[in-house]
Amino acid sequence: MPDAPPFTSAALPAIAARRYDTGEPVRISVVGERIASIDPAWPDRDIATWPFVAPGLFDLQVNGYGGIWFSNSTLSDSQAVAALRPWYARGVTRLCPTLITNSFDALATGLAAIRAACEQDPQVNRQVAGCHLEGPWLSDQDGPRGAHPRQHIRPADWNEFCHLQEISGNRIRLTTIAPEVAGAVDFIGRATANGVRVAIGHTAASAAQINAAVEAGARLSTHLGNGAHPQLKRHPNYIWDQLGDERLHASVISDGDHLPASVLRSLIRAKSARQVIITCDASGWAGCPPGIYENELGKVEVLGDGRIVVFGQHQLLAGSGRFTDQCVAAARRLAGLSLATAIDMASGQPARFLGVEEAMLRRGGLADFFVYDDDIAAGELKIRATVAAGRLVYGELPEVDA
Repeated sequence: MPDAPPFTSAALPAIAARRYDTGEPVRISVVGERIASIDPAWPDRDIATWPFVAPGLFDLQVNGYGGIWFSNSTLSDSQAVAALRPWYARGVTRLCPTLITNSFDALATGLAAIRAACEQDPQVNRQVAGCHLEGPWLSDQDGPRGAHPRQHIRPADWNEFCHLQEISGNRIRLTTIAPEVAGAVDFIGRATANGVRVAIGHTAASAAQINAAVEAGARLSTHLGNGAHPQLKRHPNYIWDQLGDERLHASVISDGDHLPASVLRSLIRAKSARQVIITCDASGWAGCPPGIYENELGKVEVLGDGRIVVFGQHQLLAGSGRFTDQCVAAARRLAGLSLATAIDMASGQPARFLGVEEAMLRRGGLADFFVYDDDIAAGELKIRATVAAGRLVYGELPEVDA
């Protein structure tokens, strides 16, 4: 993934591109962190070569990049920045650094490093919409536990969470918990009352336990369809129970590896695109070349096809090696969505769920957007430039004769 260019505070030139949702050619002017104007721009010549522009992507679950994990007992603020900045090259303007199950000290170190990075750099502070604590209060069963290290799985502990929240500078905005762990329902109620979004994930819970979690305030299923037993009772089971509860949004890893096309289509049709959030769930090993890697979280192999698996076999995935823009493009192909719908599922949807301002292509909106070419034949978005808070943070803005 290319590095982002040095940040500049220089005023951006007017940007001419086609809207991602209508295809209409527009000219966008930016002042400060906002879109000052967005006007029709119908030139006399053909616009077929014009790039497209879309609101910046927003990923709720990014575990790191290039061998750097946010859940790490030695994470430094400079390493945190090094794992954050490359995401601009994928059109991602905001994300939630995700810390998976680990020791208290490792989680505390990771959160402290992210806090320091945010406090030292306003651009990083804006990029980090909040931290996602995925665990350590999860199922200890093989299958639902996924690649989370068993030795650090433990009962829900509100005091532990409060300590971590204090260390983070109140940046934990989302936490994933298994409803069946001891103390889960009380924890969910307390977290919700304190403005923290709670998700159900890595669970083997019964229908009653899932309902209790939702009643207490849980409102998301983390990567529904993954982090589960390889074989389940036909019905009821914890996937059906979450899929059928209209109070729950669902995040999905639409990378083409985690969910078959038929399952992805079914999840989206059952929930509706308005209740499904695309995430890449990128592993900290994402961006690394094929090979075997190991750290305090375990041993994995990055395969030649891009998949990241628990070492010793090629079936159990250990997070994703794909990126958010790739998951958006794959969702279009696998689920039969329009690209505009898939982009909204990875932009506006997560922002609305987390309760932060949504980036929108309209006057007065956040100047968070990316410019891309839609390579339908290759099944990918070729990102030319990314603008965050009115600043060019990746690539070069196209010179278009408008």
